[in-house]
Amino acid sequence: MRHGVGSIEPHTRITSIDDAVKPIPLSALKQFLKHARVISEDEYEHAPHVVGLEENQLRGTAGQLAFVRGLNAPPGTRLAVVRASGRYYDMPPESDNAPREVHRQTSDWFDGRPGLLWHHGPNEFTLSGNVRFLGYEVMDFGTLEVTRNADPASALIVYSDFEVRPGDLVLPIDERPYDDQYVPHAPAHVPDNMRVIAFTDALNAVGPRQVIALSRGAEDGIENGQTFSVYHDGEEVLDETDYTEGSAKKFFHPNDARVNLPPEFVGHVMVFRTFQRVSYGLIMDGVKPVHIGDFLFDPDKTP
Repeated sequence: MRHGVGSIEPHTRITSIDDAVKPIPLSALKQFLKHARVISEDEYEHAPHVVGLEENQLRGTAGQLAFVRGLNAPPGTRLAVVRASGRYYDMPPESDNAPREVHRQTSDWFDGRPGLLWHHGPNEFTLSGNVRFLGYEVMDFGTLEVTRNADPASALIVYSDFEVRPGDLVLPIDERPYDDQYVPHAPAHVPDNMRVIAFTDALNAVGPRQVIALSRGAEDGIENGQTFSVYHDGEEVLDETDYTEGSAKKFFHPNDARVNLPPEFVGHVMVFRTFQRVSYGLIMDGVKPVHIGDFLFDPDKTP
């Protein structure tokens, strides 16, 4: 059984934030950071897109021309080529006291941009509350330089981490995606039900120096450098010592046989990039793997 932060009993904290995380420059993090960002519905829906490649090729690499539809930029303009990796939304709770849960749908589930577009409709309005769309996650993987302003425009692929293909989107380059230096510090407060919602790689669990997506952003008071303790919800077990199968005690008090174990400390995560409703964090240390659904807590207090 999963429990919100408010239902957890106090217990001994495993380590202190002063011992766990030290100030670090961006140069020490660059090799671990993925070029991901979260954009709005309008940005995603109206972004120019690659419609074809030089000599009608199916894929393009550095030194080749890409043709971009919907772009209006003078020659010499450099732009980022990105690919959607998923979208985030949160759902009303199933019960009155439960928190809202954030979900991520990957782009693999959909066919191109029309399929991934969020369609507002009746399903967003439920008896428990409204479904809220949070944004699209895209991965920056290359740079284009406009060579001809037309429709479609011509753009030279300056570099790319992998092949450019029709359907890839073109956005302004994020000139300063990261701070120059991060000074880890405890947050003034931790938003309710702040949880791990995704990994930058398709893994079931991640460890130190890997990037995770978090369910709260700038509108919730999240800032770069804020550091949190990560906890895993305690499991529910059966007390088979005092409540043996077939005993009167088990028969008359079945609920008392169920015991919720305390949450387990997993490690620390530092926020390094913040968007309106979602943020990215780097796992700084850990005693166990981090899983999707693990929750965040103030590093200077116990849950």
